[in-house]
Amino acid sequence: INNNNIDLYKEIFNKQRRNPNGCDIKATFFVSHKYTNYSAVEDMHRLGHEIAAHSITHNDNETFWTDATVEDWAKEMAGSRLIIDKFANINDNSVVGLRAPYLRVGGNHQFTMMEEQSFLYDSSITAPLKNPPLWPYTMYFRMPHRCHGNLQNCPTRSHAVWEMVMNELDRREDPTIDEDLPGCAMIDSCSNILTGDQFYNFLTHNFYRHFDQNRAPLGLFYHAAWLKNNPEFLDAFLYWVDEVIENHPEVYFVTMTQVIQWIQNPVSIDSAKNFAPWQEKCSPGPRVHCLVPNSCKLSTDELPGEALRMHTCARCPNKYPWLNDPTGDGFI
Repeated sequence: INNNNIDLYKEIFNKQRRNPNGCDIKATFFVSHKYTNYSAVEDMHRLGHEIAAHSITHNDNETFWTDATVEDWAKEMAGSRLIIDKFANINDNSVVGLRAPYLRVGGNHQFTMMEEQSFLYDSSITAPLKNPPLWPYTMYFRMPHRCHGNLQNCPTRSHAVWEMVMNELDRREDPTIDEDLPGCAMIDSCSNILTGDQFYNFLTHNFYRHFDQNRAPLGLFYHAAWLKNNPEFLDAFLYWVDEVIENHPEVYFVTMTQVIQWIQNPVSIDSAKNFAPWQEKCSPGPRVHCLVPNSCKLSTDELPGEALRMHTCARCPNKYPWLNDPTGDGFI
């Protein structure tokens, strides 16, 4: 969340798009540390969106995540939560989810860390394309699908953690006649979507795949840059969202935690309008405090030679927060 995409989020979450209960539509943001504007993160949280952890380093050696120890995972994810809590001023214990960089699942080490550090859910595991799609599940029992992906390291033991599974989406142009294509979990990796029309059809087809079968929550996972760099896709997406809101009084755009809250305490379509967890921070007004955040120019011995800028409403730390010093105190 930074100056490159804040405007995009303002356009999607424009205060006009509302759920059937009258509240603004909501989303979950998996936030990595570098280049993140914590003042903007604080505002997204104020507006009722969910902030979740996506690591400190976003280490681009993918095998690092596959093989990381319990302690590595804790430094990266609990450390990321600590940074978010401190510099985005989030002190309501609402950072409870995480997604592994590159969706590289860390097996039992990752999930052991999540139990030890009291994370509620992971959203890094992909389920292969199938009908009907899967509902989120807990890791108490065996996963209801095979461990999918290239050399993925899925957990094999029981863990007290929810899995907000990433159902692959069907990207065939004409599902009635096209040969089977592998699905894609992140929308920006569906490489055959080339025009706004194709994207609109893709969204509509997958929406009804979920809606008409078992109403498993439909996850739409993007990197902001994909929408930002393809205005045609953004237009198609917003057109589709508006159409769903208009035509489906039983469809809500909610955060991952809000999905779990409903699964743990399901209510009917009629009662959903008064379902308290979905009314939280219903429709906040404009920001009144921290209109000019601190712009901190920082460095850290952990990243020699890098001068980094960090925007936060909190006071500037001594050092740039990093793995061994997430609070930025300068004591390693």
